Amino acid sequence: MTTSLAPPVGIGKAAIGALCLLAIATGALESVLTPTLPMLQRELALSPAQGALLSTALLISGALLLPVSGTLGDRFGGRRVMTRLMTVVLAGGLVSSLAPSLPVLLAGQILQGAMVGAMPLSFILVRKYLPPGSAHAAIGVVSGMFVGGNLVGSMISGPIAEGLSRHWMFAIPTLAIAVATVLVHRLIPDDPPARSDARIDWPGLVLMSAALLTLMLVLPMVPEAGRRPLEFAALVLLLAGLVIGWIRVERRSAAPMVDLRLLARPGMWSSYAITFAVCLGTAASMYLVPQLFAVPADSYGFGASASDMGLYLLPSAVAAAVSGPIAGFAARRFGARTAVAAGIAGTMATLAALALLHGEVWQLVIGKMLISLASGICVTAVVVKTATTGDGGGTGTATSLILVTRVIGFTAGAQLGGILLTAMTPSGADVPDESAFIIGFGIASAVTALALLAVRTLDKGEEQ
Repeated sequence: MTTSLAPPVGIGKAAIGALCLLAIATGALESVLTPTLPMLQRELALSPAQGALLSTALLISGALLLPVSGTLGDRFGGRRVMTRLMTVVLAGGLVSSLAPSLPVLLAGQILQGAMVGAMPLSFILVRKYLPPGSAHAAIGVVSGMFVGGNLVGSMISGPIAEGLSRHWMFAIPTLAIAVATVLVHRLIPDDPPARSDARIDWPGLVLMSAALLTLMLVLPMVPEAGRRPLEFAALVLLLAGLVIGWIRVERRSAAPMVDLRLLARPGMWSSYAITFAVCLGTAASMYLVPQLFAVPADSYGFGASASDMGLYLLPSAVAAAVSGPIAGFAARRFGARTAVAAGIAGTMATLAALALLHGEVWQLVIGKMLISLASGICVTAVVVKTATTGDGGGTGTATSLILVTRVIGFTAGAQLGGILLTAMTPSGADVPDESAFIIGFGIASAVTALALLAVRTLDKGEEQ
């Protein structure tokens, strides 16, 4: 049961600033590992497999926690849950900064995964304390700051690790999170729960977490399905059983973790379909473009070094950071549906262009930048649409599921790119055929185009 909430007090620019600072700090802590992973592998004597495990630990724990944090925020209040969640993140940052070995660092990364729950909780607070027009813009800005934080973390982690030590690259963002959490606690009033059924659906929670974890294990195994058919089939059957069991439990629960009636609304399922398709296409390009940069110059590539690649990809990172605020203002001015459609069209057209035009560095740089901008506008506009629909009682649940869908889409897109390049690399060769990139960009464009079919249902079934 949901109740309409219209608090008498609002929040000012200082409170929004605190949420933005928290978004930047958590985004920075999330991204410090990626550019420094080779250094960590050398210092801790990690194998490539152990390095891969370390790089995905935060992503997996975050994906498991996202729906939980949003639902708990709806039921117990966004600020209250956020404060407790950031306590877990601070513990994770402290453990990571002091970690002497892989097991301890893994534990820290798993705890840090709680940070991804800050985004749906921020949306809950913005929705409750700002009028609809201002909420559209604020949600876009906060979303952009999370992406901007990723950019900050990627830029500062290397210099900090080399100039000070790997310990400080975790410690500095953690200190910033502590400051931001104190500011959020002081500047944002305690919000009463938007839902009266403040109970935890433990069977639904366990089954949903197990299903998401199994899915995250299935996706990386897709390229090896032919070599390990029994393991792959067993995981797929396990995933199907968990999903069926979760649906049955949620349909019978008096206070389900996820209200399946919410997902059945045309405007909601279309949001998830659009997010998955656009993120899959975007992730395929995120994988393919750096691989194309790295192809030797005496072939059809550019032989880019790691430093060159960072420079080439910087414009796309900036575009991703500004896409959030642009999407928020566009959704307010023209409507979320228009912003979503424009983002899909821009992503689809740019991917199709890259399939034909990828022989010069500037073509890839501009193409990757336009994809980041267009897809960022699209996905953020979907989040804005989802967060501002209805009476606000399910804001955390609905938006957290959008973010989970984004993680799944990105994972599937990266796997698609990897499968194509592996399948189209001639036996004994180190470089795939150029046609692999052409086909990859073409498939990514076609999948993104399918999202246009769901745009027209975005406005259906809304609660006014």
